[in-house]
Amino acid sequence: MIYDVSHRTIYRYSTPVAQSQHIVHMSPRAVERQQIKGHTLLIEPAPTIRAEREDYYGNRVVMFDIEQDHNELVVHARSTIGVTAPGNIDRSATRPWEALARTISDPRRGLELEVVRYACASKNTRATPDIAAYARQSFTPGRPVLAAAWDLVERIHNDFTFDPTATDVSTPVTQVLQQRRGVCQDFSHLALACARAMRLPARYVSGYIMTSPAPGVARLTGADASHAWISVWSPEFGWVDFDPTNGLMPKDEHITIAYGRDYDDVSPISGILLGGNEHSVYVGVDVTPVD
Repeated sequence: MIYDVSHRTIYRYSTPVAQSQHIVHMSPRAVERQQIKGHTLLIEPAPTIRAEREDYYGNRVVMFDIEQDHNELVVHARSTIGVTAPGNIDRSATRPWEALARTISDPRRGLELEVVRYACASKNTRATPDIAAYARQSFTPGRPVLAAAWDLVERIHNDFTFDPTATDVSTPVTQVLQQRRGVCQDFSHLALACARAMRLPARYVSGYIMTSPAPGVARLTGADASHAWISVWSPEFGWVDFDPTNGLMPKDEHITIAYGRDYDDVSPISGILLGGNEHSVYVGVDVTPVD
């Protein structure tokens, strides 16, 4: 599949912002099965300073500084991306999760830092006894690691209700587990906390997924959304994607932008402002298949 993606974010401030500095994760990542055919990032007003680099996790990051008064900030990313579906993955043909956890915990095994660092807890994915107990229902003795991960993802999909009013970006994963409601970010954080409670490598993936309107309903401009899911590592297959929000293993409908330990590592836009007072935010995302 080839997709045109438009991600437009507009901040409007009640009083002028004299200066702002931002970090943006909106440039798609050239990962396995994904080809970047084109990408632009428009910023208005034009930054005084703009630089691009790779962050610690290898994601493309744009940093910019605006040094003029402004009441509105527009950040508009447009990309054309080709996505290929993965081959068949036999989840039962992976080693028992306990064996992988022991390997991760033993520095003499010589596993790459790229893998080991994703087994460590992060701010948004700290495991508690309740989270570990929820995880152990899937990670039973001797179960293959990807089979256990799939069972966990199915359980989260079935046990939790998608509710965009129930949480915000600061909601702790312990509250998500208790209230059994949230959004894709919350379900991904919970799945990661469960994996890390078992000392297994798993990472947070940010990106997009195309949404489909109900039959007979016109597709609205800007109605698509940013999305989040997880990847779990096994020696047999490397990083394998799982989507707990939709209860599936992504094929060619998921578009990867960045990955890290949790949302904080890959938030689309972050920054600091001098001035601005109250503000409102509009986000419009369109994911369109290209014939």
